[in-house]
Amino acid sequence: MLINLRKTIRIPFHPKPSLCIPLNLFSTSAPNPNANSTEPLLESQLKSLVLSHYKHGKFTNLLQNVVALPTVLLAACQNLTTPQAPNGNGLSPSLLDSVSKRFSIHEMGRELFENRFDIGACIVTMAAQRNRGESLVLPNLKLKVLIEAIRMVLGIVYDERFVTFSYGGRVNMGRHTAIRYLKNSVENPSWWFTVSFNRERFDQQHVNKLCLFMQEKIEDESLINVIKRLFECGAVRIELGSCFFGRGFPQESGLSSILINIYFNGFDKEIQEMRLNKNQEHPNFDSNELVSKDGVFYKPVKIYAVRYLDEILVITSGSKMLTMDLKNWVVKHLEGILELKVDEIKTAIHSAASEKIAFMGMELQAVKPSVLNPPMSEKAMRARKKYIRQKEVRAQELKNARERNRKKLGLKIMSHVYKKSKRSDGFKFEYQIKNEVREIFRTWADETVQEYLGSLEERWDWYRKLSAGNFLSLRHIRDQLPQELVDAYGKFQEQVDKHLNPVKARRALEDEERRIKDEEEKKYAKGTVEDLTKLCVKADAPIELIRKMVRLIGFTNHMGRPRPITLLTALEDTDIIKWYAGIGRRWLEFYCCCHNFKMVKTVVTYHLRFSCILTLAEKHESTKREALKHFTKDLKVFDINGNEEVHFPTERQVKMMGDKNLSDPKPVDGTFSLALIRLASDEPPYSCVAHFCDKTDTVVYRVRLLQNRLNVNPADEKKWVPGMGAINESLNLKCFPVCPDHIHDLYTGRITFQDIDCTSFVDGG
Repeated sequence: MLINLRKTIRIPFHPKPSLCIPLNLFSTSAPNPNANSTEPLLESQLKSLVLSHYKHGKFTNLLQNVVALPTVLLAACQNLTTPQAPNGNGLSPSLLDSVSKRFSIHEMGRELFENRFDIGACIVTMAAQRNRGESLVLPNLKLKVLIEAIRMVLGIVYDERFVTFSYGGRVNMGRHTAIRYLKNSVENPSWWFTVSFNRERFDQQHVNKLCLFMQEKIEDESLINVIKRLFECGAVRIELGSCFFGRGFPQESGLSSILINIYFNGFDKEIQEMRLNKNQEHPNFDSNELVSKDGVFYKPVKIYAVRYLDEILVITSGSKMLTMDLKNWVVKHLEGILELKVDEIKTAIHSAASEKIAFMGMELQAVKPSVLNPPMSEKAMRARKKYIRQKEVRAQELKNARERNRKKLGLKIMSHVYKKSKRSDGFKFEYQIKNEVREIFRTWADETVQEYLGSLEERWDWYRKLSAGNFLSLRHIRDQLPQELVDAYGKFQEQVDKHLNPVKARRALEDEERRIKDEEEKKYAKGTVEDLTKLCVKADAPIELIRKMVRLIGFTNHMGRPRPITLLTALEDTDIIKWYAGIGRRWLEFYCCCHNFKMVKTVVTYHLRFSCILTLAEKHESTKREALKHFTKDLKVFDINGNEEVHFPTERQVKMMGDKNLSDPKPVDGTFSLALIRLASDEPPYSCVAHFCDKTDTVVYRVRLLQNRLNVNPADEKKWVPGMGAINESLNLKCFPVCPDHIHDLYTGRITFQDIDCTSFVDGG
């Protein structure tokens, strides 16, 4: 098979000492970065540099004075660099060498400064393979660096100016953060609706309006023209109502997220103003004032809003008429001012308590607090009591073992002392053990006393024996005894009453039991009142859609039982396991914030695991039992050195997963919508297509897309899964040289097609 590497447009690098950005670029009061520096600019330095160009309420000359700087472009290259195996050298020198092999940072900066950068020469158009498909326009690596540099600068300009309920494309403001806000902050939702857009692409009027919004804060005609040119060439594309944003697809640009936030920023501020006005109309009261003498609970009317890129959710705790007026205003604002097409049929109002609503790939519903935090069942209580008993038994066994060891140690010490006393007139030790022995017996005595004082029965028994028959209380007997004996006995009785009288200890124990009982009653009463007066938001994973995905891909048959995927038998055993592991881990990371996360765990631990085992069994023409015996249930494999590797999450790891970290995970459909099949031929060495990877020990893989393999159109919701995205079919059957490290990351979902240069594909004949 004859394979030719597709030629991408690259500007040759000619190192010249005099080639640098003029010093008049840095006419700012901020620390001036060196134009010839080989170190990428740090985030704090970049922020200071951008803020130094803020004058009279606007940012000026950002393209020439910030984006065009070699250090800023090098920082963009660092952000695009895919993770590689660690080496002994520093990151920056190796990064500069990798960039210099592809293009000149200084020449690129000079072109941007002089407005000579040709965007049209840095894009590659891939024609659709079928008539119903659409062509795909992709930027090469050089243009990706420019897009990333612009994104970094716009992020500094706008990030602190966005409202708090704007999520997506921001640091620590992802999907999980939005869901956590809905679960923790939204109270008593009554009505809600999501805004659904008709699928439309940003045309010229939308781009012009976006540029007008940007010109309110940025006074830089060159930067605005570059953004317009990116939209004209198709290197940056925004399509509302689609399933492309935040998924790592090649047709998605890294700049799209922040541009969407800029476009909707005015709408967000209007919603924020309405929320503040509503809060002033219905102020908050103190918790003690919420219940009147008549038992009437006060619930203030509030408006909540969450926007994740182009997905908008509006919630109210008021009447349906209020929600209808709010919905009409939202639709009018989006269609009038933003000139967007809203699907008014799908933008319908739903009851929060009785209807579920889909948002960000999850299902939301208003439920009682007891649903989110249910009381322990009888089975769980029995299991807990059993665990406590087992814990007490283990503690008693440890205590007995400690007593036994101490007894042996005491006997050894006494035997040693006895032998020494018989052999000599006195004790003469080369090593003084007096302090150690004293410490051992002191701790032993303290534990014994604490154990004794903790037992009320033993204390009461000894107290009764020592205080009963107090004959010295008789006067005629006290007069006949010495006064010293009577005083000593009186002091002894005081100590008995002080340390052995169990009345105070029993009273304290009863008070503690009474306090625990009162707290349980108050907790039960509070939970009962909250169930009657409060509603919270519950987020669930769409289990039906997940099961439909599982059937569509071929993990299960029509009866819901695991089955093998024949296409994957062409892969190596390790690659098959990594492909399944990437899907399983991404599913677990994406839905870890959901209430029904256990059902997702079941899908991963049962359907995916056994589908992988059956695929391995079919590849080796063996039975399921033999595959389980060889790979084990944890799907263990061995590397070249014979070391054991486990890529698929083990059952213990799956069991311990939950809502831990705030993140913005990408949906899993970018991982299972393709399969990378290794070509069975000896190909010449190519450079890895991962960003700035210089490895040449690559293997050529062919892309096989899911929709082409199934012969299904993703636009057909009857045969496709609603809300599930798909990679553009122009990449089908394309070949990419990938090194072993990055093919591992692609399979496991650590990197996506946005992290590789898709314009450097290989045409296979």
